[in-house]
Amino acid sequence: MAGLWRSRAALLLLSLLSPLVSAEHSFENTAIVRTVELGGSLVHVTTTYAVRALEDGSSIYTVALAEDEHKKTSWIQAKMKGETASLPLEHFGLNPNTGAYLYAVEFPKALKANASANLVLETVQTHATYPWPQVAAQKDQQYLKYEADLFVLSPYYTSVQRTKIRAPTPQINAYTTPEDMESFTQDAPVTKSGATVTYGPYSNIPSSANRDFVEGVQKRISVQYNYPGPKLEVTKLERAAEISHWGANLNIQDNIWLHNAGPALKGHFSRLEFQSQNYYNKISPSTLVSIALHLPAGVHDVYYYDLNGNVSTSRLRTTPSVPKGSNSNQYTLFEMRPRYPVLGGWNYSFTLGWDSPLADYAGYDKESGSYLVGVPLQTLVPGAVVDEAEIKIILPEGATDIKFYPPFPAVMNSVSEHITYLDTKGRPAITLQYQQLTDKHTGVIFVSYKVPFSAHLTKPLAVATALMGLFALAFAWKRVDTRIQK
Repeated sequence: MAGLWRSRAALLLLSLLSPLVSAEHSFENTAIVRTVELGGSLVHVTTTYAVRALEDGSSIYTVALAEDEHKKTSWIQAKMKGETASLPLEHFGLNPNTGAYLYAVEFPKALKANASANLVLETVQTHATYPWPQVAAQKDQQYLKYEADLFVLSPYYTSVQRTKIRAPTPQINAYTTPEDMESFTQDAPVTKSGATVTYGPYSNIPSSANRDFVEGVQKRISVQYNYPGPKLEVTKLERAAEISHWGANLNIQDNIWLHNAGPALKGHFSRLEFQSQNYYNKISPSTLVSIALHLPAGVHDVYYYDLNGNVSTSRLRTTPSVPKGSNSNQYTLFEMRPRYPVLGGWNYSFTLGWDSPLADYAGYDKESGSYLVGVPLQTLVPGAVVDEAEIKIILPEGATDIKFYPPFPAVMNSVSEHITYLDTKGRPAITLQYQQLTDKHTGVIFVSYKVPFSAHLTKPLAVATALMGLFALAFAWKRVDTRIQK
């Protein structure tokens, strides 16, 4: 316990002291290698820090993100190189002395003086790219631009630093060549090989997480590249998961507002030109014509409709249910085709839902009398960011002792009453709200609750009461004389 308090005190101290002070007595970076995997709405960044301890007992390493980088970062994880377990990562917000956002990472064990370690920081950036040019004809290729800082900020001295930016294709139209780099390298400051643009290696970089370095040395770079697919964004996702014990069923329904954030269409849309491109299989990569979604195994009664009604231009390949706890990667493939081609700047909203056996997601603990149900957080739309998400889990009527365990903290959560047909008092509903979800935000929301035996009888009693009331009304109506008398 005392060690935990010492660790937290050290973390707090790091947020208050100047990064120059922490650098002088903690670590130095023998090498920093950053790899940027460019995409559409999502950009994956992996930064590897080769760290050397300057004194015994060094265990807390400070990671710095620039303001613009932090604004775009929606997911962050730290781990040791070659390990899968994530390390404790504590965020201290914007440091006024450095102008950077500081994170403290605690190593699994303290390092002795001159000992080394390799720390891997993985982040996912959202809305980090934009179409360039911003307007394109119906048959034009799609080009995106990515901007970032040249140097990776760090409160420690860095011996060597290199940044690799990888595009999906070798078609890179332009990239920035930094100037006045003689103090960091005598070679070419940037090189291109295939689909990779490499900045560096740069040597002898001083502590960079300070305003003097950012304002006097830091440089902005950009890469314009070809992206062979639609740049999709889910502006809003509403997921409703309804648990039914009587039907032994879990119904999941998604209301999705989709936006194609590619270059806006120049001129008017030509159906004839689109049909010609479709015939020769030369549709512009920025045009969305279909999406392959991975639904859970064992689903049935899948439905898909938009504002105009049912959409039949889709294909479904189902797979049977898999046992709980197995590591099977089986899934149901749903090839969704929108009612119309979605070009850059266009929107498309639709509803997708399905039923699943409740036994695939639920369990019962006899000792505590509690049910445990796992509800998937989201169904991934490939390459898309979810700007706003609302996940609503509707429990059986009469559920009590409700507890829920999301895989990621929600922006807001609440418990309310949801009333539907054949309900008497209403069903408890858990609502979780998220922002900027990425392909890393996967997992299951576990919900624990109890349902007393009397609650199971509520629905049949309500049905029986309604039927008896109907029969009584019909019986009374038969004995009423409705004829018109003289």
